[in-house]
Amino acid sequence: MPDTEIGAMTMLAAHRENIDIVTEDGLTLVGELAVPASGRIAATLITLHPLPTHGGFMDSHVLRKAAGRLPALADIAVLRFNTRGTSSPRGTSQGRFDEGVGEAADVRAAVRFAVDRGLPHRWLLGWSFGTELALKYGAELDVDGAILMSPPFHRATAVDLEGWARSGKPVTILVPEFDEFLPPERAIPAFAPLVGAHMITVDGAKHLWVGEKYVRIVLDYIVQAVTPCSGPLPTTVPTEIVSAPGGSS
Repeated sequence: MPDTEIGAMTMLAAHRENIDIVTEDGLTLVGELAVPASGRIAATLITLHPLPTHGGFMDSHVLRKAAGRLPALADIAVLRFNTRGTSSPRGTSQGRFDEGVGEAADVRAAVRFAVDRGLPHRWLLGWSFGTELALKYGAELDVDGAILMSPPFHRATAVDLEGWARSGKPVTILVPEFDEFLPPERAIPAFAPLVGAHMITVDGAKHLWVGEKYVRIVLDYIVQAVTPCSGPLPTTVPTEIVSAPGGSS
C-alpha cells in the first residue's frame, strides 16, 4: 500500500481523550489530550490558543494540526483546551474572557493537569494571545520551556521577559517575516530583555501561518525545540496510521 502525503486535514493515529480541566476559581475548561498510540511520550505540549474574541480557540489550525500529527510523528503529547468563555466543537469553557487576567488560573490549571497525569517534559506552546499568557504566567510553572508563535507583545511586559530570563528555561520565538502585529524589526528590540531566547524569523510567513508550507515549518521548529535530536518531520506516512478525524487507536 503506498504512503499517504500529509495534508491539511490529515489526522494520524493517537489516543485522543476529551478532558475537563478545573481551575482554582472553580471553572471547568474543556479540552483534548492526544498522546502517542505507543504510550511512549518524548515531550508534552500544553497549547495556548489565539485571542478568542478574534476567532482563536483550541482548534486554531496550527494547534489542531500539531495534535493531529505530532503524537504519531514525534512521540509528542499535545494538550489543547479552551480558555475561559471560549467555544469550539469540543464545547464551551465556563467563565468569561478576562483580557488575559483571569486566564492566569487557566494556564496554571492546564499545567497542573499535565503534571497530575504524569506527562513528561512539559512545554508551553503559545500562539498570538497565547504567547502573552505564556510570557506572563509560565516562567514559574512546572514546565521545561516555552515556544512562542507570532507574539504580539501587547499584554506582556519587559518584567515578564526578565522573569523568563531569570528562570533559565529555554524560549523559542517564531516571528513571521510579514507579521501584521510585531514584525521581526520590532520583535528583536522588544524581546531584548529575554536574554538567551532563540528568535527565528520565518521568511514569507504572516501572523496566521496560513498554508501547509508554513504549518510544516512551524511544526518542524516546535519538534526541534522540545526534542532536539529529532530531524525534520516526514511529509508522507504509511497509510495504515492515517485515521479518520476524531478517531483514535
